[in-house]
Amino acid sequence: MQNEQVQAQLLTAFPGSEVLVSGEGCNFAVTIISQQFEGMSRVQEQKLVYATLSEQIASGEIHAVTIKAYTPEKWAALAENVS
Repeated sequence: MQNEQVQAQLLTAFPGSEVLVSGEGCNFAVTIISQQFEGMSRVQEQKLVYATLSEQIASGEIHAVTIKAYTPEKWAALAENVS
């Protein structure tokens, strides 16, 4: 599976979001900035993203995925702390 395929699938599930994907083969790192995560715990965010990729995980197309999920507000605050 290619980064672009993972990104396209996540953008379909999280319309209007920013999705960054890195990795190769079957191991990926995903950063998603979406308003859909508002009010969710980290576990809930992870479950939502895993559910989107569950078919590819079950088939072995994706072996490992690292997820970083943020609301736009949390992403902006993170960016401020890095600057």
